[in-house]
Amino acid sequence: MENLTFGFIGLGLIGGSIAKAIKENIPGAVIVAYDINPDTLKLAKEDKTADMITSVIDSSFADCDYIFLCAPVQKNDENLVSVKNIMSEKCLLTDVGSVKSDIHATVREAGLESCFIGGHPMAGSERVGYVNSKAMLLQNAYYILTPTNTVPPEKLDAYKELVSAIGALPLILTYEQHDYVTAAVSHLPHVIAASLVNLVKDSDSSDGVMKMIAAGGFKDITRIASSSATMWQQICLTNTDNIKALLSDYIQSLENIRNDLDNQKKDELFELFDSARTYRDSFIDASSGPIKRSYSITIDIADEPGALAAIATILALNQISIKNIGILHNREYEGGVLRIEFYEEQSIARAKDILGSKGYTIYERS
Repeated sequence: MENLTFGFIGLGLIGGSIAKAIKENIPGAVIVAYDINPDTLKLAKEDKTADMITSVIDSSFADCDYIFLCAPVQKNDENLVSVKNIMSEKCLLTDVGSVKSDIHATVREAGLESCFIGGHPMAGSERVGYVNSKAMLLQNAYYILTPTNTVPPEKLDAYKELVSAIGALPLILTYEQHDYVTAAVSHLPHVIAASLVNLVKDSDSSDGVMKMIAAGGFKDITRIASSSATMWQQICLTNTDNIKALLSDYIQSLENIRNDLDNQKKDELFELFDSARTYRDSFIDASSGPIKRSYSITIDIADEPGALAAIATILALNQISIKNIGILHNREYEGGVLRIEFYEEQSIARAKDILGSKGYTIYERS
């Protein structure tokens, strides 16, 4: 996989990170970039990520082997029409959106199914824009691919090879599977977190006692409510059916819990918490016991032998005990590649100082 040309329609956090990862890992890669922000294009040219920049979607993209649609979802439809008129027959078209049904429908209407594979890197940050993009954002992150029924198998194999080459983990799903899965593990939790935060806000007293003591577990399980309101509005409006179906199931589960409370069903209530605890603790970054404050940081590390061991050794030599450690494969709303959990809050500050002094980029969960 050498000497390929990659086009980027939009060069924000995700598009910029993919472009940088390609530049770092694909020999002879040529990057052609379009963005509505001239400062973004200037920066991409100055840092040598983009070889060619353009303020219009034109013939600059005619020789691309891959074109990534990385603009906001609502802009992809019109960008798709522009790209269709200039892309070559060899080109594979893809996107990076977190909802796949709409883009697959648009691609079908445009007659481009034979050259389209949807893409969704499960990585991100609360920091947005090209200025915050970095190749390491893709390291060890799941990268979901949603091929159409008519795209040639060799194109899918080549895309999987590309995803692996930039350090991510390819995962093949149908677009229907993708939207249902992400509705369950990402979209619905955001709806629940937002509604729970608003419930506390509306239930609080005038002196704000609830807000004052809303830390620990409450702050942990509602952290994602701080995400972009505009983005989540658009996700709810595009993955509506899946979110509604799962929301109905969740509402029914809450009704069942209320019934168990009304009837003091102690066995059912125990099973509620015990089954959730068991399943939650099977996650790679799960902490033991009931939900409580998690003392953790995430760190950017290179995907190379000994990188994880080096960090563990540094902390051990400084008498900092690690409770749990693991690679994050879904980092859409949490910075860093490696998550480290400690037994006590004081360890966070010490670990940040020690690891920071050795050049590691560290993110503390807020």
